[in-house]
Amino acid sequence: MEGIIPLFKPKGMTSHDCVFKLRKILRMKRIGHTGTLDPDVTGVLPICIGRATKVAEYITDAGKAYEGEVTLGFSTSTEDASGEKIEEKPVAGRVTRAQVIDVLENLKGEITQTPPMYSAVKVNGKRLYEYARKGIEVERPTRKVSIYSIELLSEEQEFEGPNPSFRFRVECSKGTYIRTLAVMIGEALGYPAHMSGLERIRSASFAKEECLTFKDIEALQESGELAAKIRPLEEGISHLPKYTISDTVAEKVKNGALLNIPDFLEKETGPIVVQTEAGTALAIYLHHPAKPGLMKPSKVLRNEA
Repeated sequence: MEGIIPLFKPKGMTSHDCVFKLRKILRMKRIGHTGTLDPDVTGVLPICIGRATKVAEYITDAGKAYEGEVTLGFSTSTEDASGEKIEEKPVAGRVTRAQVIDVLENLKGEITQTPPMYSAVKVNGKRLYEYARKGIEVERPTRKVSIYSIELLSEEQEFEGPNPSFRFRVECSKGTYIRTLAVMIGEALGYPAHMSGLERIRSASFAKEECLTFKDIEALQESGELAAKIRPLEEGISHLPKYTISDTVAEKVKNGALLNIPDFLEKETGPIVVQTEAGTALAIYLHHPAKPGLMKPSKVLRNEA
């Protein structure tokens, strides 16, 4: 059994919890997730099984889409609803729809974020959350991320009360902290804020509508129908550029041969999928760092004769 299961992660489980549970259901060890989702977050978590674990990192590195909720009036230690309240400034008057839309528009494009203390980013060999749990504040590295699109989902014309909330949808690059984005939205509106809800609705090419719950997976496994629902590993790398080769060259690729870079891929700087004419992915290639005009295999996905 190999391929990708688009799992709908339930609230209260870590990504590692999901892998552990699937290992028990499927009775196999070679299973990996495609990026950490906080326990409070629900939504799309593609799970790679068997040979497909080789492409997990490319799914992790692809763009994501989320639907979240911002609550104004107070911030928390974790930047989400699970943390302790650390700053409070109840909303006086009203926040208008036009104000919120203006703030969201200004966040489009490349922005700089500082990861929250309660995050898995490593500083001096330790995760930030390890420092946070001990009450130690350390300097955090900033990072640049891209917001491809962001829109207001709530339909109200005005948001009022001491702690008004509104929902939004965002498409973003890897490494974007939506918790931090919620705080940034609040700051731009003049209030402390936190992320009060979050659901990932897309990861790489996998959408919420296609996901299976644990209950679905258990039922399909019991009936012997699960294999038909597992997606091919090629779907996990469908967003990467492709180079189609002949069967003769395919045999060389399976053995890790260097390839000439075709003209249409000369400007690519990231991974390239080398595939057969039938669309079977054989390997992931990168431009050779020391040999101009050539590319070398980063990962061979299939090397059977």
